[in-house]
Amino acid sequence: MPDKQHAGAVDEAHSRPSGLDDGAVEALGELSKALETIHRVRGHLYSAHQLVGGADLTLDRVVKLLREAGHDEMADRVEHELLGRNVLPGRWTFQIMEEFDDGYYAAFQEVERDAREKLAGGRRHIYEAEMKERRRTHRMPGHEATP
Repeated sequence: MPDKQHAGAVDEAHSRPSGLDDGAVEALGELSKALETIHRVRGHLYSAHQLVGGADLTLDRVVKLLREAGHDEMADRVEHELLGRNVLPGRWTFQIMEEFDDGYYAAFQEVERDAREKLAGGRRHIYEAEMKERRRTHRMPGHEATP
């Protein structure tokens, strides 16, 4: 059970398991925060993937317009140097996404899940649940512990 400094958690699913100290709860909270950041990174990478793909498809129109305007040399350059070009050696963005998802992202999720399982019986967001309980105003509308 939490010490006097803690008001407990908002519900049993987010309560601190017996024997889990403040340091471990804080570490799990920070690990969860780091994972949330990596989720955001993944979203940004997917945005880059889609933006690069869209730009590459736009080059088709660029080549067409340059040819129609009589600038075949420049159209050839765009077509041969940019159209379908790798963004990293040997990789289009879908390949970067697959490597990220299967490597770093998967490993990060697995380590965070393992830490929660071994230290907190799989419970998530204990740190945040205790913070919510400390910060909410009991019996005030909009401050309920659970739905």
